[in-house]
Amino acid sequence: MRTTGASDTVESRAASGDRAAFAQLVGATKAGLYRFVRRYIGDADEALDVVQEAYAAAWFAMGRYDPSRPFDTWLRTIAVNKCRDWGRRRSVRRMVRGIISLDAPEAMAVGDDTPGQDAQLDDRRRLEALNRALSRLPATLKAPLLLATLEARPHAEIATILGITPKAVETRIARARRFLATQLDPPQTS
Repeated sequence: MRTTGASDTVESRAASGDRAAFAQLVGATKAGLYRFVRRYIGDADEALDVVQEAYAAAWFAMGRYDPSRPFDTWLRTIAVNKCRDWGRRRSVRRMVRGIISLDAPEAMAVGDDTPGQDAQLDDRRRLEALNRALSRLPATLKAPLLLATLEARPHAEIATILGITPKAVETRIARARRFLATQLDPPQTS
């Protein structure tokens, strides 16, 4: 994503208002950002809106962006905040409508290369269960887990994105995994 000249990077041109440079950064990051946001909020259509909001906010804040720092990390910080905003708006809408429980997120389609209908159904059920469990995961645990597992980001980078320490990232990921384990494989009662 960076060019060879130290002072003439795509990031520095975008930071100084170059729309074409910003479009280049968007092109390089949009697939990964969408995957992250889609997994965070659980709804494909809503994820497109949140990604668009994140890029709009990034464009308006480009004057404050430090081109010596990774653009993708800076963008993820904005995206996490937009996901949190979306969650708050959703909670308010549910309370206004009198709906307490979360709607089950839309299941992602299973690929055609699955062996049979039983396997496809089983995969869909597991994916739906995972999406439901992720939707119940507190935002403080969801963001570090998704950044680490879905995007394979190092703890130090996640700490920068979320404004916490690397140790806090490690702790939150462990808590998130424990939470998901109890949700996906609840203890058997006899």
